[in-house]
Amino acid sequence: MSYEITSMIIDDDFDSEEYVTAEFTHNQTNYSITFKKADLEIINSWIYKEGTSLPANLSDTLIESIREEVKKRI
Repeated sequence: MSYEITSMIIDDDFDSEEYVTAEFTHNQTNYSITFKKADLEIINSWIYKEGTSLPANLSDTLIESIREEVKKRI
């Protein structure tokens, strides 16, 4: 699985819920994925193309790999 997390943001200002957003590059394309910080349940994922963001269809394998890396970093 080839990807690189380029940034990670932990948001703790949302009505007592904390979220972690990881921005990453995969196959020369930029994506972001947001998890609940408490249990790393996926909230949403986006692909960035031509100046806009669209919902991303990511494989379970890729999501799990990113989840594990995020877990190690927080």
